[in-house]
Amino acid sequence: MTSTPFETNLYQQLTPFFSKQAFTLLPEKKQYRRTTAIGFQNVILSPSFYGDETMLEVNFGCRNDQVEQIAQQFLNNLPDYRPDANTLIISIGKFNGFQYHRYKVHSEDELVVICDQIEQFFITKGFAFLDDASTLPTLDRLLNEHPGQPCQYVYNQTHRCYKGLIVARLNHNPHFDGLIDSYRHLLIRQTQNPYEQLQFERLIAYLQHYSAN
Repeated sequence: MTSTPFETNLYQQLTPFFSKQAFTLLPEKKQYRRTTAIGFQNVILSPSFYGDETMLEVNFGCRNDQVEQIAQQFLNNLPDYRPDANTLIISIGKFNGFQYHRYKVHSEDELVVICDQIEQFFITKGFAFLDDASTLPTLDRLLNEHPGQPCQYVYNQTHRCYKGLIVARLNHNPHFDGLIDSYRHLLIRQTQNPYEQLQFERLIAYLQHYSAN
């Protein structure tokens, strides 16, 4: 996929900063990615173009390979997308408490200022969150602390039911059986698709016999 002039300029601004933190630019995926012992961390840059104004959304998150290798067996994601699936993902705006926030860029000078703001966010909050969220106990807390409420760290709340339950099993969460009931009811409210509900029951049966290391 060809990068636009805006993206080329954006990458030129941000690549030295992220490279110092061992993040590699993957322009075809519009993201910076750092491999970890259990998966990866990434920062995804999504520009939208409206005449002379560019709106830039920045999402960041992490992947736990063990969680995703189980989850993707039961989710209906296309096979080509499965290796790139995030376990957690959130936008900078949402992380900072804004329901919807994107950076507005009108000039190269504005882009320089915004890139500095992005870098400052990761220095003060983002990198620490990614390191913490890459651990199983924190994943368990973020996904499962409030099972009856939407989770802000995933966009697909149906997938949250699957991944939350998998993380709880891997982390030996003592409330695992209660989470099964919570997510089963949540899934019924979210979708009337019998196939989806059947897949979730298959996941439950799988996890009940799964021997977590």
